[in-house]
Amino acid sequence: MADIVCNTSPLQYLHQLGQLELLQQLCGEIIVPTAVVDELRVGRESGIDVPDPESIDWMDIQTPESTAVLPLVTDLGRGETEVLALALELANVTVILDDKLARQVAESLSLPLTGTLGLLIQAKGKGLIAEVKPFLEQLNSLGFRASQGTRKAVLKIVDEL
Repeated sequence: MADIVCNTSPLQYLHQLGQLELLQQLCGEIIVPTAVVDELRVGRESGIDVPDPESIDWMDIQTPESTAVLPLVTDLGRGETEVLALALELANVTVILDDKLARQVAESLSLPLTGTLGLLIQAKGKGLIAEVKPFLEQLNSLGFRASQGTRKAVLKIVDEL
């Protein structure tokens, strides 16, 4: 199985949906960059309900050797930058990103990728969840940004339209 490197928002949203374990069920062990651990720590300190990767045994925290391997994209956060850097350093890696720009950079680097919605689609396909639609509605109330077209496409893929 490919290594999985995960960014902050999929961890946050799956945790807030009460579905963080889907990551382990779908991916096994995942790699979390130190910048993502830091972002989540800041969130917890601010009172946001986010997971603590340091206390989850199936999350492997790693620091990239070099972030200079990435093209200069000034609008990427530290978490996205480290996810992409680790993906370039490791072989056979899939990245989990929700940020549009980070996904575009991953695609330009030919990195396999998915996001929170892709994980929910996979989870339904494997029978780990019964429906995606309630989670889409919950994500919307949590402030997850996805266009109506994307939401419709997801529901079509999982036969819930």
